[in-house]
Amino acid sequence: MNEIICADCLEVLKSMPDKSVDLVLTDPPYGIGEAAGRNKSRSCLGVARDYGDEAWDNAIPTQEYFDEMRRVSLNQIIFGGNYFAEYLGNSPCWVVWDKDNGATDFADCELAWTSFDTAVRKFRFRWQGMLQEDMAHKEVRQHPTQKPVELMRWCLDKYSNEGDTILDPFAGSGTTCVAAKILGRKYIGIEISPVYAEIARKRVERAQYEERLFAVTA
Repeated sequence: MNEIICADCLEVLKSMPDKSVDLVLTDPPYGIGEAAGRNKSRSCLGVARDYGDEAWDNAIPTQEYFDEMRRVSLNQIIFGGNYFAEYLGNSPCWVVWDKDNGATDFADCELAWTSFDTAVRKFRFRWQGMLQEDMAHKEVRQHPTQKPVELMRWCLDKYSNEGDTILDPFAGSGTTCVAAKILGRKYIGIEISPVYAEIARKRVERAQYEERLFAVTA
């Protein structure tokens, strides 16, 4: 509890009891080749690390990963849900993140599948390279697919309660865990990369002292 675990999340998930966490909030690899860094130069990700393996985002996780996430949690919010439709099925409650990208060839929105039986909801927050919603307090982007803290805060505000346990099996640079820490939730992050696991630990530690995390000291 309240830990970033460096491991293959499937092995950790298999060791967890049924329905032992309140919410899975995660952003698995979409299988679109983002690991190759093809968008790095034009999306201001020059500081982003890689895993030392450009194949990590060439395929989506298998059915077993999604089955285990559902087994161990009461509810789930899974970004990239449109890429995992064959595993997740439909949902009445999709979360739509409007990235306010303007006239670019990047996606206007990202979709998250949820297990909730409520209406579709939209969150608007600019995240376009150099441009961010709060330009006075820009976040340092250290992961190729990093989400803004405010997005994960919004999800937790809407779909969890103070004191809940939040699990992110694909923790990356730890944004979900940072948001959970800020909002008084317990968290478990699992990240296979030692480099990113350490970044995530530092971000969560920093979040203990600041309401938001806008800069990271490596």
